[in-house]
Amino acid sequence: MADLIEGKRPVIEALRTDVPIKRVLVADNLKRDKLVEDVLRKARQRSVPVDTVPRGKLDGMAQGDAHQGVIAIAAPFPYAGVGDVIDAAGAYADAHDGRALVVLLDHITDAGNFGAIVRSAECVGASGVIIPNKRSAHVEPATYKRSAGAVAHLPIAQTANIAQAIKRLQENGFWIVAATEHADDYLWDVNLKGKIGMVMGNEHEGVSRLVLERCDLAGKLPQEGQISSLNVAQASCACMYEWLRQNRPAPQRG
Repeated sequence: MADLIEGKRPVIEALRTDVPIKRVLVADNLKRDKLVEDVLRKARQRSVPVDTVPRGKLDGMAQGDAHQGVIAIAAPFPYAGVGDVIDAAGAYADAHDGRALVVLLDHITDAGNFGAIVRSAECVGASGVIIPNKRSAHVEPATYKRSAGAVAHLPIAQTANIAQAIKRLQENGFWIVAATEHADDYLWDVNLKGKIGMVMGNEHEGVSRLVLERCDLAGKLPQEGQISSLNVAQASCACMYEWLRQNRPAPQRG
């Protein structure tokens, strides 16, 4: 199912951040202000077709009148398969001294957290992100902005069963590490070298019991302040950079 982006500024932002827009619909009675001209200019720059339609058609497509006479139709996100992510990680490991990172999200529900995690994953060189296909945040137009466009550069796979995806990774030589505040060891004392699948849990409940039982290792981030825990997006970033730190190339000696 295609996503609808409603309103002048949201459509401008979608065109600016490379959301895959199939078509822009503009009401036939729309007044041409600066925002509308910006929509039309950006659509031309990206070769996106613009159709003029009766305003009643937009009213029927949208939720109320928030569309302001402009709706963009975005193409569905092309999710990868779990096998595609595993293949990408294998190729990355072959080219990077055996190291690779795959991030698994155990029912992260907040779209902002999801986008931020994907951005961090792309920054550290992760080979892909795996998410559940139900009861989980998914890639939508707003995710492109929240991830700074990273969703367009990183394979994202959906699966009906995170535990089964973990098993497939293990069968392909990955050690699975759960990031959980209930772990006994600090994450920086956990061996993250090589091919790692890193599991981040739900914002409220953390990593589920069933998924945790399938993991090989677990680690937590140290805390010395008064706040009970980090936001999952912040914690994910710290955990991924610990993987990168442990796998950094040895310094060249002259």
